Amino acid sequence: MSTRPFHSVADWQHPHDFFKHNDAGERSTRIVLILTLVTMVAEILAGTVYGSMALLADGWHMGTHAAAFLITLFAYRYALKHKDNPSFAFGTGKVGVLGGFASAVALGLVALIMVIESGMRLISPHEIAFDEAILVATIGLSVNLLSAFLLKDHHHHHHGHHHHHADDHDHVHEHEHKHEHQHLHAHSDADSHAHSHHLDTYEHEHEHHAHAQHEHQGHHHDHNLRAAYLHVLADALTSVLAIGALLAGKFLGLTWLDPLIGILGAVIIGRWAIGLVRDTAPVLLDATGSKSQRDRIKALVASVPDHGISDLHIWRISADHKACILGVVSHAPKDSSYFVNRIKSELGFHHVTVEVHRCDCEARGGH
Repeated sequence: MSTRPFHSVADWQHPHDFFKHNDAGERSTRIVLILTLVTMVAEILAGTVYGSMALLADGWHMGTHAAAFLITLFAYRYALKHKDNPSFAFGTGKVGVLGGFASAVALGLVALIMVIESGMRLISPHEIAFDEAILVATIGLSVNLLSAFLLKDHHHHHHGHHHHHADDHDHVHEHEHKHEHQHLHAHSDADSHAHSHHLDTYEHEHEHHAHAQHEHQGHHHDHNLRAAYLHVLADALTSVLAIGALLAGKFLGLTWLDPLIGILGAVIIGRWAIGLVRDTAPVLLDATGSKSQRDRIKALVASVPDHGISDLHIWRISADHKACILGVVSHAPKDSSYFVNRIKSELGFHHVTVEVHRCDCEARGGH
């Protein structure tokens, strides 16, 4: 009884590591955490010694930001440690997105607390020690401006901008990742993968690998770092508004401005938190790709005569990586690798699975 020789499947396999570690971002966050903790301890000690509630309050407020930075650092470490763990189907690319979402929730809670506290002070005004409060706000502003400078990711051109226009955002990504190196990954009912075809494609993609890596580095979306950046930016904004309100209260007697400015600052911070949630939640929930993405894939398949789509799923497996599962039906189907290559090179997808089904029924002029 003869047996068919078994061929290695290594050439058709590839790693599922879609995590991009931001070394500079992690280092900056660690420095900012130390700076925040030192300032927090100094303000709490000074507030206790000199009996200043303003110093004490700001010291504990710094503690909430230190907690947010710890979330950021934990996300970096956890994602890096488990990036090759097979328990994660598509790697740990979403861990940073989850860190960003958690920090956004914390940012929203800070805004809510600010609204409640400011509302209470608006109804029942407190006596304000203007000199001490202005000093504390100035120290806080200095620390937060330095922290914001350290956290600003100069390799990421989208800080402070919320990507609510999904079609435009995806269109940019499709050009950013054009020709990026990937191994073929496809499943075909026809089982017609040709080893020589794979090697030719592999070598062609290798030629563009260095260029693709350089191109991609300038467009990395780090929601984890952005969340930490927004925390210090929110605190800096609060300090600026507080200094203005305190100066107006001290020299013009407009004490009611202090709580009113607090509410204004809370509204702005709340909007930042909502924007960050809108950016991260769809990635975490595997929201389907935009209509423009789906239309482009449909147009790609429609450009091949006698080929129709039976199934289509698009989602993000990290902040910067897109995946696609496509089912194609035809009387004389092309090899699945044909569609895999085109979807990756023309539409910028990173993980593509194509199922090809042969239709035995009579042709009806299209699918």
